[in-house]
Amino acid sequence: QVQLVESGGDLVQPGGSLRLSCVVSGFTLDRYAIGWFRQAPGKVREDVVCLSSTEGKTYYADSVKGRFTISRDNAKNTMYLQMNTLKPGDTAVYYCATKPSYYCSGYAYNYWGQGTQVTVSS
Repeated sequence: QVQLVESGGDLVQPGGSLRLSCVVSGFTLDRYAIGWFRQAPGKVREDVVCLSSTEGKTYYADSVKGRFTISRDNAKNTMYLQMNTLKPGDTAVYYCATKPSYYCSGYAYNYWGQGTQVTVSS
């Protein structure tokens, strides 16, 4: 059974940092592209970042470039999203996901986590 379980969401002040984790079970993560998404209330889901498998290429949304960093620990079958210099506009539910491809292009994400709430507010 495939499961993606996120954690790390919290209430943080503007300018603060958080690290989200996503533990994957049911398959080996290292062969697949991984991504993080977010959805704020009343807004469409936003593609935050994708990390390819073999090439290690990353694709960040302009809104998070320079502030967010995606990574993976294949030994732990876990992906991470380090978020720095957080802004109120980053408030959303964050989801991790994987797709059946080495690459970020092509194929839809087919496995999703349940989401973790990130709130940036003073």
